[in-house]
Amino acid sequence: MIKVKNITKTYGKKNNKFKALDDVSFEISDGASVAIIGKSGSGKSTLMHAMSGLDRPEKGEVFIDGINILSMKQKKIDDFRANKMSFIFQSFFVQGNETSYQNVGLPLEISEVAIKKRNNLISQALKKVDLTDKKKSKANELSGGQKQRLAIARAIVNDPKIIFADEPTGNLDSVTSSLIENTLFSYNKEKGVTLIIVTHDQDLANKCDMQIHIKDGKVEKIEGAKNA
Repeated sequence: MIKVKNITKTYGKKNNKFKALDDVSFEISDGASVAIIGKSGSGKSTLMHAMSGLDRPEKGEVFIDGINILSMKQKKIDDFRANKMSFIFQSFFVQGNETSYQNVGLPLEISEVAIKKRNNLISQALKKVDLTDKKKSKANELSGGQKQRLAIARAIVNDPKIIFADEPTGNLDSVTSSLIENTLFSYNKEKGVTLIIVTHDQDLANKCDMQIHIKDGKVEKIEGAKNA
């Protein structure tokens, strides 16, 4: 269970203050697929950063499994995030000069997973996204869709409890977008992982169990189960 309580985040100083999030509260059940949807500048990415501890709001609490992560010191938050969360971004953020194998193995290297176990986990993750044949290929040799699948493999390799996906299909054509969406939702259902997608795409949001609509830093409305 994720509980977001009264999150407020302000940027700027004195006369140039901008309230990116304004007293935002909601709850997300374990294993749900959730769309945080809104126009550009609505505050949806800021909300994702606050929920994951990537950024600290000046007010509010984020409870994950009953623990208020925003009350932790930064090192504790970083460790909690490394063990519980993974991220997928619109711009992929893969290392172009590294192989697919090396890219997927990065989270395991950071977590100091034993090399023998690491090899098996990387192979499983690449197989899950149908990139086994690209194991030795450098990331800069891959297409946009393949890079995003590689990013998904990297996100799932350490068996996260929560996946945050920020506009995961934003740079992709419609056919490739559909493949990426199917991969994410299949993993969500198969593993019971909580999937939180930040998007402006209503069609993508409609495929999620829950939609949290953000407008001008506030929750405009929350909708329940929506099936594609």
